[in-house]
Amino acid sequence: MTDMTGAAAPRHWFYAIPLLGWIARDIAHGDEDNIYYALVILLTALVLIFKTWGLAGITMVCLAAVPLVFLMLILITLGK
Repeated sequence: MTDMTGAAAPRHWFYAIPLLGWIARDIAHGDEDNIYYALVILLTALVLIFKTWGLAGITMVCLAAVPLVFLMLILITLGK
């Protein structure tokens, strides 16, 4: 039998996100190899988007990334 009296690891809300959750959990527990697999998957998705919809598809991806870039700029200027 296992001892269940020990403190459980903190459960974060982003662990429940299907694709990003396992990457975040692996990075948090010291296994950084899976981030390279995620980058390959992202690059493959971008290539397939470009092959399917052309420049309009890449433009939509860039437009979706604008709020993330603004958030990163705000976080950088706040010093966090």
